[in-house]
Amino acid sequence: LVQLVESGGGSAQSGGSLRLSCVASEYIGGSGYCMAWFRQAPGTEREDVASISIASGNVRYVDSVKGRFTMSRDKAKNTLYLQMNSLKPEDTATYFCAAVRYQMSWGPCVTLPQYRYAYWGQGTQVTVSS
Repeated sequence: LVQLVESGGGSAQSGGSLRLSCVASEYIGGSGYCMAWFRQAPGTEREDVASISIASGNVRYVDSVKGRFTMSRDKAKNTLYLQMNSLKPEDTATYFCAAVRYQMSWGPCVTLPQYRYAYWGQGTQVTVSS
């Protein structure tokens, strides 16, 4: 059972930056994990913001954050990051880290639907004011 712990959320003004971190409880660097950042604002469905293949480093972003957010991983530290720049009020949400041990039959790691993700963090709040 992989436990995920997010940190780095908080408040920022429009145009500001925050960096989220997600630490996994076990080594995931060489074991074919897919990981992702999701977000959910009140009254909305949870949205896949960015996803990554830990092994290859391939990343996919939702259109609304392309050019502003950067996802990266440090395999040695079992840590996933989300650098968020040029923040907008519409980025306000609770951000969740998720992980799953990838199976090739599912198709590309970076396009996995939410229901494939087996492990979830508790979420960290990001609030952007205008």
